Amino acid sequence: MRLHLLLLLALCGAGTTAAELSYSLRGNWSICNGNGSLELPGAVPGCVHSALFQQGLIQDSYYRFNDLNYRWVSLDNWTYSKEFKIPFEISKWQKVNLILEGVDTVSKILFNEVTIGETDNMFNRYSFDITNVVRDVNSIELRFQSAVLYAAQQSKAHTRYQVPPDCPPLVQKGECHVNFVRKEQCSFSWDWGPSFPTQGIWKDVRIEAYNICHLNYFTFSPIYDKSAQEWNLEIESTFDVVSSKPVGGQVIVAIPKLQTQQTYSIELQPGKRIVELFVNISKNITVETWWPHGHGNQTGYNMTVLFELDGGLNIEKSAKVYFRTVELIEEPIKGSPGLSFYFKINGFPIFLKGSNWIPADSFQDRVTSELFHKKMKFFSRHSHGIIGSIFFLFKCSSPLPAGAGLAVVLQPNWANWLRLLLQSVVDANMNTLRVWGGGIYEQDEFYELCDELGIMVWQDFMFACALYPTDQGFLDSVTAEVAYQIKRLKSHPSIIIWSGNNENEEALMMNWYHISFTDRPIYIKDYVTLYVKNIRELVLAGDKSRPFITSSPTNGAETVAEAWVSQNPNSNYFGDVHFYDYISDCWNWKVFPKARFASEYGYQSWPSFSTLEKVSSTEDWSFNSKFSLHRQHHEGGNKQMLYQAGLHFKLPQSTDPLRTFKDTIYLTQVMQAQCVKTETEFYRRSRSEIVDQQGHTMGALYWQLNDIWQAPSWASLEYGGKWKMLHYFAQNFFAPLLPVGFENENTFYIYGVSDLHSDYSMTLSVRVHTWSSLEPVCSRVTERFVMKGGEAVCLYEEPVSELLRRCGNCTRESCVVSFYLSADHELLSPTNYHFLSSPKEAVGLCKAQITAIISQQGDIFVFDLETSAVAPFVWLDVGSIPGRFSDNGFLMTEKTRTILFYPWEPTSKNELEQSFHVTSLTDIY
Repeated sequence: MRLHLLLLLALCGAGTTAAELSYSLRGNWSICNGNGSLELPGAVPGCVHSALFQQGLIQDSYYRFNDLNYRWVSLDNWTYSKEFKIPFEISKWQKVNLILEGVDTVSKILFNEVTIGETDNMFNRYSFDITNVVRDVNSIELRFQSAVLYAAQQSKAHTRYQVPPDCPPLVQKGECHVNFVRKEQCSFSWDWGPSFPTQGIWKDVRIEAYNICHLNYFTFSPIYDKSAQEWNLEIESTFDVVSSKPVGGQVIVAIPKLQTQQTYSIELQPGKRIVELFVNISKNITVETWWPHGHGNQTGYNMTVLFELDGGLNIEKSAKVYFRTVELIEEPIKGSPGLSFYFKINGFPIFLKGSNWIPADSFQDRVTSELFHKKMKFFSRHSHGIIGSIFFLFKCSSPLPAGAGLAVVLQPNWANWLRLLLQSVVDANMNTLRVWGGGIYEQDEFYELCDELGIMVWQDFMFACALYPTDQGFLDSVTAEVAYQIKRLKSHPSIIIWSGNNENEEALMMNWYHISFTDRPIYIKDYVTLYVKNIRELVLAGDKSRPFITSSPTNGAETVAEAWVSQNPNSNYFGDVHFYDYISDCWNWKVFPKARFASEYGYQSWPSFSTLEKVSSTEDWSFNSKFSLHRQHHEGGNKQMLYQAGLHFKLPQSTDPLRTFKDTIYLTQVMQAQCVKTETEFYRRSRSEIVDQQGHTMGALYWQLNDIWQAPSWASLEYGGKWKMLHYFAQNFFAPLLPVGFENENTFYIYGVSDLHSDYSMTLSVRVHTWSSLEPVCSRVTERFVMKGGEAVCLYEEPVSELLRRCGNCTRESCVVSFYLSADHELLSPTNYHFLSSPKEAVGLCKAQITAIISQQGDIFVFDLETSAVAPFVWLDVGSIPGRFSDNGFLMTEKTRTILFYPWEPTSKNELEQSFHVTSLTDIY
């Protein structure tokens, strides 16, 4: 048996003795179902679905209709058990605890056949005293109850009044009453994800033995004193003192690079004790602050905290400390009612650019980095240079049973999964992710990577799109959950705000669940009880370093003034908004809200054929197949995509069904990318202006970043990490310097948008091409001007009729406009474009013959492209070869263009040539 044994040593007189031992119970366990008819080995951390798959008892859960075929797994009651020998003498220890970092979800725990406790919250950490039951040889059982059945029981027991919604929409094919169980809410299904209510031990489990005292928690917060203009560090440590006498000693806090070392005397009384330390950083020392991506460095300082206690007991903690301030600014705006809603980081206003994060997989054990220990070579491409490309290693799963219809499914090496996704965030010029409230509080590695990469995190608490009960048992569970998560996460500089829930204020006040007016006060009282009197109070007590809002969307300070629920939580004059409109023309910027902050908005598309192919069969490859309808969990979603695409594009007409399916997938991605581009550029150019009393938009977080499985969704990253066209567009529309073109009343405008801290001198170049020629018919370069940092201003305006007249024989249908910012012939921005008419009305657009010559330079591949004609939405694809291009989905108005490809796993020029395919809009017309 492989031992996982950690010894923490203390110096005692002349010898050395162990002050604390930690023995991990990770590894192989036994799993059986409720009636004992199925027994199998399973890994911990892990879940039942993963164990069944690893033993070849089920197929890949994501294959075809297996989310329905394997519903039985979640409806059974499973038991995890293990027998083990303690590799140290138990009698020598005063206290022995069983620690469970994450149990999913409802279980009764037996240790040596003695019930020691129960769990009912996936998001809590559990500790059970087993001092009186532990032996040299032990047995442990976790008897799980189906979360689906438990939720139904809890709902049925709540007899005073209904707590809606009961069930998800039928199109989601999900389970009911998820709001009654403290579990990943989307595991019961969502409009972009399947229903897999897992059971298992999804995080670490271990035994801890100690004498004298034990450090249970260690957390800290840097605090900036504005009046004294100096940094301080608040450190909080929680101890379990098992000594019968007080334990004295000293604490030494050292931050060498800040020339800081301070010593404190402490005395710990028996029992649970908290030690609070206040460390002052001399104002004579320069402290480099942590900045979001694109705004500065992510400087951190190594800190050690050494507790030297009586009896020679030494406990040392090491951590990285980041210094940054965050303020949520809500103040009056001249010329507009309401209040601003924006963030200052280190005193500088930051426009938040990014997306919304959902769980990376239905099975969280596949995202746990400890499962795989392979070294990786990381490369990544930033907007200002190459720092390498991620080699994304793949692991083949176990063979499926005979006749399963699918031999081997490639699964990513999840050890590097989080880094791949988060690197794609900064590579697309984003600086923010909102960790959405229907998923999970992410694992430690997620936040550590966000700290390292400069990704700000808007952190929801895990409540979404529902009302919730407030009986005492539920509130007690939530209190433990929230207190634990605050302690765990508050030291991360990346987290800039806590939010109580996702859309629950709006659901209540916009009456999503058709509650009668007379009953509404009951639900408002419950809402305030949960999010204000409980969660908010816990945040205020546990973390003074960042703001808290009760919901998203919310009106912020106005919501507080309206007794915590606003009549219109989606107001354009306060707080943040969520906006979705699949009927209005997304090319018409006037349909979008000129709000203070857009924290959700988006459009659906289908993932690439190479992604779908892995979980489908040939009979599924049609837009109207049973599989395509099954995979769409948003009511009317497939029709909405075709409707929106049809407003500006000709729909595929091929007589080949497979060709039509692939062309339709391509067109949905074109539509999604162009829609989100138009909306995001509207928000970015609205940052500095008030029009019709609205504006000063300071955030754009589209829905959503990533996919949980292979299906149509709002995501810009497919399951597996492949970039959709939208993600390539995001790389451009989130660029630090960007020219944005639009029309208003038949006048063409170009705004310059800057996220930079400094002013720069530059020029704007405007070119017009006909669809029928690779040579521009006219061009114009402005006089040199100064683009002020942190502003959006109008740089150019011209009546469309004058532009067409100036450019010779142009009409709206025959010409397209492109434009860019430059200085001294150096490009400072992406080249942007503006369509003067819908592409389906384009005159002169002909089929482009595009060829590519591929060469290799080190780990990077060079694609030298040549086209015979102007080509819109040029899409380069290498099938299932993991990696990304430097640009994609672009408008090609010049005869040649060079694009780079950064592989995420070792590949060859020959493999790329065999897999390469190029598509443009002209191929489906």
